[in-house]
Amino acid sequence: MGPAVATTFALYPLRFRFAACKLRDFSANTLRGAFGSALKTKDADAYARFFAPHRAEGAGPSGLADPPRPFVFRLPGPLEVGLNVFLTREPAVELFTRVMGELGTLSSVAGTEPLHLSLCAPQGRVRRVRVHFLTPTELKGAEQPEFGILLARIRDRVSALRELYGDGPLAIDFKAFGERASRVSMTRCELVQVAAGRTSRATGQRHSLGGFTGVAEYEGDLAEFLPYLEIARWTGVGRQTVWGKGEIAYETF
Repeated sequence: MGPAVATTFALYPLRFRFAACKLRDFSANTLRGAFGSALKTKDADAYARFFAPHRAEGAGPSGLADPPRPFVFRLPGPLEVGLNVFLTREPAVELFTRVMGELGTLSSVAGTEPLHLSLCAPQGRVRRVRVHFLTPTELKGAEQPEFGILLARIRDRVSALRELYGDGPLAIDFKAFGERASRVSMTRCELVQVAAGRTSRATGQRHSLGGFTGVAEYEGDLAEFLPYLEIARWTGVGRQTVWGKGEIAYETF
């Protein structure tokens, strides 16, 4: 594996535009359910791997008992669906495109070439960053997105996605990374709690889709963390990202 691969995070930024869609409720939650049903019909083995993946005991980063799914949904506009796919070790684009075609009439498909995002810090100093939590976000063990906690969750998610579906886990010192992130201060935090939920048709189990939205600002030595914030724009962060939770944006200032 070459050094260029080792310092990137790869994904397929698939974008589907529908001329007509069969779904009445055009939401990430509904799309995820309909997509899963269509995938199960098209390829039961793929459904079992992607919707109910099993991690061997002791494998992967600690704290991730349930492996992350290899994709998240985004809704950029009416009758438009984004499907960020992190499965790069095996063909997936054609299968996922056929599955999306079961949900309606597709007028266009874009983003079928892999996107490689750098994990290398940019040159120069970056001292301040503003993070926008665009959809309800839930960080395990935290009521507020302190920078150390936020970056630890992003780091673990990026490493797990690479390990399960891409080029392998991050080759970094996780503890030292977390310690450096914890030294960044949160200087502003304006959040709104959102209450929402869903009930699984398969199990009848109730899942929370709530969390916080809003904005937080941070100050410190930030350059090495910007690539992780950029990747998190595509992967989301926190719990239940496959249902559209944990979408973020950021800006330096």
